[in-house]
Amino acid sequence: MIPFNKPHLTGKETEYVNDAINSGKIAGDGKYTKACEAFFEKRYGFAKTYLTTSCTHAIELAALLIDIKTGDEVIIPSYTFVSSANPFILRGAKVVFVDSSAKSPSMDVDLVESLITPFTKAILAVHYGGIPCDIKKLRTIADKHNLFLIVDAAQTLDSYYHDKPVGSFGHLSAFSFHETKNITCGEGGLLVINDERFIERAEILREKGTNRSSFIRGKVSRYNWVDAGSSYIPSDILAAYLLAQLECIDEIQQRRLAIWKKYYLLLNTLQTQKKIKLPYLPEGIKHNAHTFYFICDSLQIRQNFITFMSQNGVQVQFHYMCLHNSPFYKDQHGDRELPMADHYQNCLVRLPLFYDMTEDDVETVTKLTLRFFNTPKT
Repeated sequence: MIPFNKPHLTGKETEYVNDAINSGKIAGDGKYTKACEAFFEKRYGFAKTYLTTSCTHAIELAALLIDIKTGDEVIIPSYTFVSSANPFILRGAKVVFVDSSAKSPSMDVDLVESLITPFTKAILAVHYGGIPCDIKKLRTIADKHNLFLIVDAAQTLDSYYHDKPVGSFGHLSAFSFHETKNITCGEGGLLVINDERFIERAEILREKGTNRSSFIRGKVSRYNWVDAGSSYIPSDILAAYLLAQLECIDEIQQRRLAIWKKYYLLLNTLQTQKKIKLPYLPEGIKHNAHTFYFICDSLQIRQNFITFMSQNGVQVQFHYMCLHNSPFYKDQHGDRELPMADHYQNCLVRLPLFYDMTEDDVETVTKLTLRFFNTPKT
């Protein structure tokens, strides 16, 4: 079986984890946490970064930082993971779903402004599959209406929009290091702060609402409960694992991009024949090869394809169930239709893509895909 995903080991994870354990200080904000945060700030020019226990928690911190309250509205795509919505729901806000684009599963940026009301407080952007949407236009809309822009960049580490890192466009951004991501520590996330007014409070919120970090630095004689917060700091053991991955990011990205490009090249004939639709790559973007997907013509074709590939030893997967159709939120969404989001829910399929795929693996997946779509259906 060729799995859909397999986390890559660079070789130094165990060494760094053992060093963290042997240091006797395995809680958060140790030397490996600080090394990871310094890496992100130096490589991408982010004003300030804080490691978190997950991308979900990074978005929760963002919701706290912009003081989301009952009655606020946040515009988010429907075709995304539930972690994009839950942080705002937990704060009592209403999420307003925007449809996907006809060109891409990401949100249709041109529809966003029509959804803004006097209650709108923020826009949350998601870049599907690591391919940036028009994030600059979203920031322009946010600034025009005095809204916050939060970037759910869970899948988008090392992706760029016109030479700027995707995470640099939002007032706040969040990344994921879940085991399915290009760079992983099993579970983990990162809050990126590009608006300096949030830096000091973010440090307090992620430290259970205390000024403990200031106490450790000797800035206060004791630490106290000074704000509402929670425990968002990961163990330095996880940060040690993550640092080993980050040190090999260029090598990892190069290999993933090579696989992605080979898929695209070998399957392009199916797009020419209008049997599938391959990912759309806007001008001026650099994606990170997080996901290779294509769009089938129907739900039935996709299901038949998944079954065929499984029978031939290859694990392929569909992706999100639209949030506006979810049992939890369907009644609150109302009857506004989001046809493109529904289309991707029914027709999008993802191929295996991970660092340790061999050339034979890639050839096997593409040959089976070509065989399925080129075999006459009875």
